Amino acid sequence: MGFIRPPTVRSGDYIESIFGEYSAGKQKPSRKLNSAKFVTALTCLQFAFAVYATGLLYYMSPSIDLRAKPDFTWATKWAHNMRNYIVTPHVVSHYQDSASFLKSENFPAMVLPAEVCEYEKIDFSQKKSNDEQMIKMKRELYDDVLGYQRKNLGSESLEELMKMKSKWALNGPKKPKVTVILNHFKRKTLCAQLDSLLHQTLPFHHVWVLAFGSPNEASLRRIAGSYNDSRISFISSNYDFKYYGRFQIALQTEADLVYILDDDMIPGKKMLQMLSHVAGTEKYENSVLGSIGRILPFRQKDFTFPSYRKFRSKEAGLYLPDPAYDITLDRILQVDFLSSSWFLSAELVKALFIEKPFTFSTGEDLHLSYQLQKYRNAGSFVLPVDPNDKETWGDSEHRLAYVSETTVIFKNIVEVRDNQWWKALSTGYITQWAAMYPQKIDALFYAHSIDEFKALGPLLEKFRGTVGKKAYIAVSGGKFCPCEDAASALKWPRVVCKERRFKIFDLEVGAILGVSNSEVPVFQAVYSSMKGLIKIHNPSVVITVADADPNVKKALKMATETNPNGTALVLLPRASISKVLWMADLRSTALPNWNKMRVSVNIITQNRAQSLLRLLRSLSNAYYLGDEISLSFNMDSKVDEETINVVSTFDWPHGPKTLRRRIIQGGLIRAVSESWYPASDDDFGLLLEDDIEVSPYYFLWIKYALLAYHYDPQVSFPELSSISLYTPKIVEVVKERPKWNPTDFFKQIHPHTPYLHQLPCSWGAVFFPKQWREFYVYMNMRFTENAKANPVQIPKSRTNGWQASWKKFLIDMMYLRGYVSLYPNFPNQSSFSTNHMEPGAHIAAKDNVVKHNKTDFEVPLLMDDFRNFLPNQKLPPLSKLPSLNLFNMPVSLKGLKAAGAKLGQDVLRCNNVSEIVAVNHQTGLPARCMKF
Repeated sequence: MGFIRPPTVRSGDYIESIFGEYSAGKQKPSRKLNSAKFVTALTCLQFAFAVYATGLLYYMSPSIDLRAKPDFTWATKWAHNMRNYIVTPHVVSHYQDSASFLKSENFPAMVLPAEVCEYEKIDFSQKKSNDEQMIKMKRELYDDVLGYQRKNLGSESLEELMKMKSKWALNGPKKPKVTVILNHFKRKTLCAQLDSLLHQTLPFHHVWVLAFGSPNEASLRRIAGSYNDSRISFISSNYDFKYYGRFQIALQTEADLVYILDDDMIPGKKMLQMLSHVAGTEKYENSVLGSIGRILPFRQKDFTFPSYRKFRSKEAGLYLPDPAYDITLDRILQVDFLSSSWFLSAELVKALFIEKPFTFSTGEDLHLSYQLQKYRNAGSFVLPVDPNDKETWGDSEHRLAYVSETTVIFKNIVEVRDNQWWKALSTGYITQWAAMYPQKIDALFYAHSIDEFKALGPLLEKFRGTVGKKAYIAVSGGKFCPCEDAASALKWPRVVCKERRFKIFDLEVGAILGVSNSEVPVFQAVYSSMKGLIKIHNPSVVITVADADPNVKKALKMATETNPNGTALVLLPRASISKVLWMADLRSTALPNWNKMRVSVNIITQNRAQSLLRLLRSLSNAYYLGDEISLSFNMDSKVDEETINVVSTFDWPHGPKTLRRRIIQGGLIRAVSESWYPASDDDFGLLLEDDIEVSPYYFLWIKYALLAYHYDPQVSFPELSSISLYTPKIVEVVKERPKWNPTDFFKQIHPHTPYLHQLPCSWGAVFFPKQWREFYVYMNMRFTENAKANPVQIPKSRTNGWQASWKKFLIDMMYLRGYVSLYPNFPNQSSFSTNHMEPGAHIAAKDNVVKHNKTDFEVPLLMDDFRNFLPNQKLPPLSKLPSLNLFNMPVSLKGLKAAGAKLGQDVLRCNNVSEIVAVNHQTGLPARCMKF
């Protein structure tokens, strides 16, 4: 690489100080003045020195390398040594090899631009298309893009832009320093560019003329030197740094702004002023500006993306401005990448080198815009022009683009660039198509390793195989999870990694990581790519394994939180993934609420330590989904030592553990009702006595039911007050307590359909926060030790005689207000919980006259995936759920409310039989009567 300085450059103010320093010969020892005679002789020589000084000035100029000149006189030798004091000694540096050493060349003396300038010969008119169909398609697409941006971004005209407040306004107090970089290879346009730049309304700070591997290096050097301007420097190299070299050079500037121009761009004389003004506005300061840009392809009807060079295709995108189709820009337009010129702050140039480019052979234009958006949230914009003032044009002679064909027209380069822009889009680059047509998918999976990919595979395939569902997967790529290997793991063709169709996204995390062992590049790469993909595809959930790398999980969490439309991060334990295939059956509106619910397990215990241990073992062996589940032990005052030891030593890895012990014995009614109170509308309480045992699938049932019937915005179900884990075998409220089998009862609908029942369950159920607050207030208003004093007497219900039962008060409230519970219904009445009917405060109590047969209450636990038994292997829609009244008779939800209103024994007396009590669900207090 080499450079030259023009004759008038001051020491320290030229480009060679950026790249290397020169060695400048040895210093001669100073001479001693030994006598007065020497002083006298020196005085006599002063006149001769004055005459000789004029000639000496030329050789002492910093632009001359005296090492290459013969020593004409002893004075020249002295001047050579003195230059060591005038010019700082420099050390030679190199980039590629010995042939690429930085070189200092002398400008030929007294050469004028007119003597060395060359100009391109343009003897043809601007190309114009006469293809009416193409003109129509291009114009329609341009109008669509501009219309969208005017509505959503505000697309200003040139006049409006120049009226915006700017820190770089031409008449403002601060003047920006702009370094202009001209990259030349073969075209004869350097003089035209320099002539335009020297007459800009805003003067430049420096111009660096680059010639990397150019066959015209000598000619370009002569031209740069002929302008005799200290601000113009020439940098050359035998090695061709190609398209990225100019940006590498730009990293060295101390200027505020950089203007990089291809050799076919002749900017109008107002360009620096316009560009600097816009770059100084608050709206566009974090942007790269230019005069030519491209809109990348749009998706076709077959859901693939065409080549950006596809002929006669509207979806192939736009080249802007496009004189061939008579498209000029009268308003600023955001594009997917800029071509031929780039104006940006020197700081933003660094973003180009965060990730290793897809290739160094081409595509620096797209890579710059992609990296700026991905890591700096910066956009790329083409400035508008005044069609009547060519000095506002950044491309004042567009025909130059046709003088010498560029590499982008060759088939192999087109393929490379197609692969590059597709890689950008599939790693989170938000193109104009993506901005204009935001997608909506159900799930976006992420796998950082092949093992993770295989673990997520069954759920991914279930989503993709479910009608109406969309799901894609992103893999880390590189050494972590190669895309082709991942595709093979699911028996997908390896070509899916190359197809321009959404299915699998290779993030190529290694592009930023390189050989680094730091966690920072992994976090940065995953976060930035997933943030873009989430914004493009708007998934309801992002799913990965719970044991993923902590930095990956942190990156995914931050990425999901950037989506204003709501995307939930789902961290699934590997053992549970195959058990939650029902996720794909949930509506996309319900999935974002995946993490919203908070289920707590509340155990009521006193002196049945072995029963408690059985319950705790079953809870520990259940499948969980990464939710935080708090566990509380509620012990009465007479708790025994063995039970205290059990609860104290039990380890619960799914959330906090709380122990509560009463000072004064409260009895079962207080022990249960006071074991839990909701802190918010998303708190749900599972109440379990210690003689209960749960199925491994109990939590999956709760989660599925809550998401399907409570957290789906499209489902309105205020009557649902709890979810039962247990399926009863008898009709509990009838005196005879007849046996009952829901599988037989509902066989005409479906033998295993879940159903709604007006009876609350006390042997394993999750209670809802609003109705539990309501129940607290109701029981407080109605509690009496004497059951006969209770004003609620449900016709033909044996619950009327129950004493000191919390369940009796809940039954009354549900009957009066038309509430129901959701019950499971599986073969052999298998359930998610069972009651072992062991002696305690209620069973086998002295005052309990009812004899309990254990076989009437104990049911088998469901040990298989319950989804296989459901109608169509999923929970039915609400409208398909059958409902039963307190006596196991089919009654509609409206009929249940009518029965409660007819009884008319609620805490508020409603005069109309079509009204029931409505409550304030924040306090649980009765508010008014409401028609149903």
